[in-house]
Amino acid sequence: MEQKNNPKVEFYGTNLFALLPLLIFIVGCIMFFVVYKTYDMMNLCMGGFVALIIGSFFSKNWGNYWQAVVKGLTSPVICELICILLVVGMFGKLMTRGGVAEGFVWLGDKLGLSGGMFTAFTFIATCIIATATGTSIGTLFTAFPILYPSGLLLGANPILLAGAILSGAIFGDNVGPISDTTIASATTQTYTRKEGVADIAGVVSSRLKYALTAAIIATILFAIFGGSNSVINSAEAQSILAQYSNPKGLIMLIPVIILLVIAFKKRNIYIACTWGIISGIIIGLVSGIMTPADIMTMEGGQLGGFLMDGINNMIGTVAYLLATAGIMGVLYGSGLMDKLVHALKQSKLNKSVVGSEAIIGVGLMITSVFLGSANGPAIIMWGPLADDIGHSAKLHPYRRSNLMDGFGSTLPVIIPVTSAFIFIAISCVQGLMGTYSFVSEINPVALAGATFHCWLLFIVLTFAVITGWGRRFEGPGGKEVKTLAEAEKE
Repeated sequence: MEQKNNPKVEFYGTNLFALLPLLIFIVGCIMFFVVYKTYDMMNLCMGGFVALIIGSFFSKNWGNYWQAVVKGLTSPVICELICILLVVGMFGKLMTRGGVAEGFVWLGDKLGLSGGMFTAFTFIATCIIATATGTSIGTLFTAFPILYPSGLLLGANPILLAGAILSGAIFGDNVGPISDTTIASATTQTYTRKEGVADIAGVVSSRLKYALTAAIIATILFAIFGGSNSVINSAEAQSILAQYSNPKGLIMLIPVIILLVIAFKKRNIYIACTWGIISGIIIGLVSGIMTPADIMTMEGGQLGGFLMDGINNMIGTVAYLLATAGIMGVLYGSGLMDKLVHALKQSKLNKSVVGSEAIIGVGLMITSVFLGSANGPAIIMWGPLADDIGHSAKLHPYRRSNLMDGFGSTLPVIIPVTSAFIFIAISCVQGLMGTYSFVSEINPVALAGATFHCWLLFIVLTFAVITGWGRRFEGPGGKEVKTLAEAEKE
């Protein structure tokens, strides 16, 4: 998102006014997520462009100001990110229509799980659902109505069950190849020694060791501590399980496997999603899970079906990305971003590779906290800085991407007073209270403590930064190399 050979954006009094759109955008995120508890990304888009309009009144030349905004909007990184999101949006909705969640409910029921084992199973199931659908928020709204009341009736601890669902949603957001944070963290990190950005398949495969280490430990903890030793009403539990149980849903994991295999083999998310969608349609129609109307239909003069739902579902995400990109364009056009990058590069902390990685990880977490744990916008904002810092340390784009997305999936997600994810989880539970008498309100602080995977991932990544576990540098031709000496070879 570099701004070169463009008219400089200047402001009256001080160029620090370039920060005004960003500050207004941050305030808007906090108001929408924390105060009003609304999670529609279109709200963020509106807030971002209103912030840009307000900022323009402080600029000396409106033409230069809006030219910088447009330059940000037309950044190759943003354009590619938008294109990928629209394609993967259709695949994500295909998985939702395919009933993957109902397949896991059936499996859990057949295995006869209860108490802590059901809590652990819920974590694993939501991990897979979130990875397959590419949406953490969508997973929360899908898993809570189905798995939460059933788990309570089968003896699961309420707080830890909620923590398991939230943990699984964040796991999928972190490693899912069609997740917006995965895509953003990859496409914002460029190579130094060859053209292009980090490929999504390579990024995902390189970060699995961190996510799976935390997930395995979290699964054990959920199994040990996730029970309440109280089965409230097994008959009612069976009724809920039967309502949301469908073994055919598991068949729809086949397109996910096809997508992953092709993505890792071809290193191209477009090709992978294309075959994932085609195979999903064929499997869905042949198995009877879907009808032609589920693919595309016309109702009341409007298009329906998962293809249209997928596009509509991503429009809000695309819109807030455009607002974020415009704000970044102003920061680059004013020269403030270059000054910040220069200051970080010259800082004492950046004198060592551990310090450089700390800047990347901590900077992303701070940005995410300010944006109400909206990791997608946070990565878009911090990504260009992480890219520059990473280049100075010769870190491979995969490593930079993993540090950003990984640390963004840790502490920012579980801060009770700012995290949109905490508020969404609590609102899901509150919504169930009117339907089920045995569902009680949960404490946000307790929920934060019960979200084991996020805590463990923070510990794992901190260990990786300090010890260098998994650290790779960029060698000749963009190749991953283990040592700085290898990276410096021509």
